[in-house]
Amino acid sequence: MTLSLYFARRFLAMFALVFTIFLGILWLIETIEVLRKYASTGIAMTDALFLAVLTTPESLYRILPLLMMLSSVALFLNLARTSELVVVRAAGRSGLAFLVAPLVTALLIGVFAVAMFNPLVAASTKRHAQLTSNLSVSGGNSLSITADGIWMRQANEAGQSIIKAGKSSPDGTVLTEISILSFGPDGAMTSRIEAATATLDVGAWRLAGAKTWDLQSQNPERSAQVALTDIDFPTDLTPERIRDGLGSANAISVWQLPAFIADLEKAGFSSRTQQVWLQMELALPLILSAMVLIAAGFTMRHARSGKTGTMIMFALMGGFFIFFLRNFAQVLGESGQIPLILAAWSAPVAAIMLALALLLHMEDG
Repeated sequence: MTLSLYFARRFLAMFALVFTIFLGILWLIETIEVLRKYASTGIAMTDALFLAVLTTPESLYRILPLLMMLSSVALFLNLARTSELVVVRAAGRSGLAFLVAPLVTALLIGVFAVAMFNPLVAASTKRHAQLTSNLSVSGGNSLSITADGIWMRQANEAGQSIIKAGKSSPDGTVLTEISILSFGPDGAMTSRIEAATATLDVGAWRLAGAKTWDLQSQNPERSAQVALTDIDFPTDLTPERIRDGLGSANAISVWQLPAFIADLEKAGFSSRTQQVWLQMELALPLILSAMVLIAAGFTMRHARSGKTGTMIMFALMGGFFIFFLRNFAQVLGESGQIPLILAAWSAPVAAIMLALALLLHMEDG
């Protein structure tokens, strides 16, 4: 037990070191990117540093499996260099038994990342989007999904408009149960429109069964008009911007994702992307454990065995391959080419099985 705690502590310290190094590197890169992107707005250095702080957790979270691979390789090489692996084997403990402590540590790191680090990433990503919308020239549109329906906001020189819809087509181009409130530049409400359906056309929503109220007249109800034909309501929204307005799944905490998926399906949008993301988050502890096993299969050997550089290269190539396979499966799952469970769990399970086969071959021949 004492020996297992010792190796678990060593592994955790190595992971913390690698994590801290990449934290500093990514923060510097993000700061430079923010300064370049918003140079025309005259952004201050302190604001750029703060925006970089908000984006760095997302970058770290995305490459967490690769950080685990680098930490594992560094740990096993260090143990081999100090001959601690030789001492462990001489004491009668097999290599597979030695790996229990690093594996349990990787699993706990994965559980912590999903349960605690994921909400932090979601909160920082959302805050970053709010701040950058004030700096972006094209930040006048937004979309949100709630249990009450779909809410859209669009802005132009004439003022702002808020669109509420009960349901939507999967691509967001056909809305039903429409209510539109328009506001002038001074913030005063100018008009109200209710319609049965709205179809997104080029530069306008085509409203069917519409009724309009002029809220600036003395008696809006008396001046209300029912359109006998379809009317056009100007907009600069496109199907792509509507999909982008939903935001990325990593901007939503894993704890809130099931409710958000339910709201999406109730509103009529496709929630397949969010469902794949949720399953991949749940599978994160397994992919981190797989990285430990892959690194051990290539680098858990005596330093005098030679070909250390080649083995490190093979371990890194194996880690990058699993990382690429995981992302590729995610794309296939989001596009509906493969089932959700297969997209999220196939890569970590396959990696663990292959790594165990390699370890058994290296240890027992």
